[in-house]
Amino acid sequence: GSSLEPQERGMEPPATPEEETPLTAASGPAGRQLFGYVGIEAVLDQMRIKTMKTGFEFNIMVVGQSGLGKSTMVNTLFKSKVSRKASQPGREERIPRTVQLHSVTHVIEEKGVKMKLTVTDTPGFGDQINNENCWDPIIKYINEQYERYLREEILITRKRKIPDTRVHGCVYFVPPTGHWLRPLDLEFMRRLSKIVNVVPVIAKADTLTLEERAEFKQRIQEDLKTHAISVYPQEDFDQDPDDR
Repeated sequence: GSSLEPQERGMEPPATPEEETPLTAASGPAGRQLFGYVGIEAVLDQMRIKTMKTGFEFNIMVVGQSGLGKSTMVNTLFKSKVSRKASQPGREERIPRTVQLHSVTHVIEEKGVKMKLTVTDTPGFGDQINNENCWDPIIKYINEQYERYLREEILITRKRKIPDTRVHGCVYFVPPTGHWLRPLDLEFMRRLSKIVNVVPVIAKADTLTLEERAEFKQRIQEDLKTHAISVYPQEDFDQDPDDR
């Protein structure tokens, strides 16, 4: 009670605002700092810790004709069996009449960081005699995922973590003809590059000699340039000197 007496008698004037201790240096009862340094650079650490805790979501789509090694590449890339294979060993897998989409989700952990990986396969693409508009189901699926995410995002009471089903990247397998891109390849990439990151990949590149491969790559790049198709990585965005 003794500490209250001087104030009651009016002997001690109240503390002026200048003498107030700043928030960042306020000390606790045991002399501990309640708040450390609070600045913009501290936000990055907080975001990194939070992201590491919640993990990442990565959705990849593989597109190409049957037998180009899509499943093999995905399984090799993520060192686990993440892509679908024939339902029964020894039985030939029937080619679907129309493009169907199959999604397989796996949680991959590496050095304590979790990643929810979703691989969307597109069996039936480019396998028919008439492949007209075979990209329509793929475009429809990608747009639906964007719409679903947007619907969740504009809700007044949003979920703390919106499930992200948007396709982050589309790996397009080009048959190793060694000559040029087929009209189907060009049309697909022209339409899809407007809505998703398209990464063209030469399938089974080991069937070409090194000279053929270099020449084929050059031809593909020329074809894409001629038809004004921008595929990932895009120099405009990724080669920014400030970001480098």
